[in-house]
Amino acid sequence: MNVIRVTEHNVDDAVQKASALIRDGGIVAFPTETFYGIGTHYADETALRRIYTLKQRSTEHALPLLIGSKKLLKLVTPSIHDIAAMMMNRFWPGPLTILFPARSNLHNLITAGTEKVAVRMPGGSIGLRLAQSLEFPITATSANISGMPPAENADQVFRYFKDGIDLLIDGGSTSGTLPSTIIDIIDNKIIIVRQGVIPKADILHCS
Repeated sequence: MNVIRVTEHNVDDAVQKASALIRDGGIVAFPTETFYGIGTHYADETALRRIYTLKQRSTEHALPLLIGSKKLLKLVTPSIHDIAAMMMNRFWPGPLTILFPARSNLHNLITAGTEKVAVRMPGGSIGLRLAQSLEFPITATSANISGMPPAENADQVFRYFKDGIDLLIDGGSTSGTLPSTIIDIIDNKIIIVRQGVIPKADILHCS
């Protein structure tokens, strides 16, 4: 596993190297504003299967995605509900994951057969800078073995995966408090799928 310890002087270079690796089908671990995540190309089946194997994750569980621009949503969803658009305007970039109707050609490893895709634009972090450097979505699954606590720092990522990933961007410790809040929109109502950083009251106040 290659490790880049980020400083103010090399962060651009670290993001550039991570972007190149992901474009070539590599797997990169990086800090977001919540925990460390594992990113690869959303449409690279071989890389997606590597992530499932690394995490010892059942393919019955979908893989969430990160984007650096709302324009990229057209690659994964055919439609954006007005309420979803309102939530994006209010909470993105930030720790809010939204479930969208999935495009029919989106790989089943992303949707797990749910016909929905989970997407967020991360808050200010290396994860956001990485997502903004790419012209396609990347996976956003937490950097941990399934069932284990999500990694809050690079040492934890290394302990989980050793040489299983191609690059680890060491950006120090994350907040390590709560994951992103996940919402769905059903029958014109917001459903809280997972309570996370953003409280339910803040979500419903905006609806």
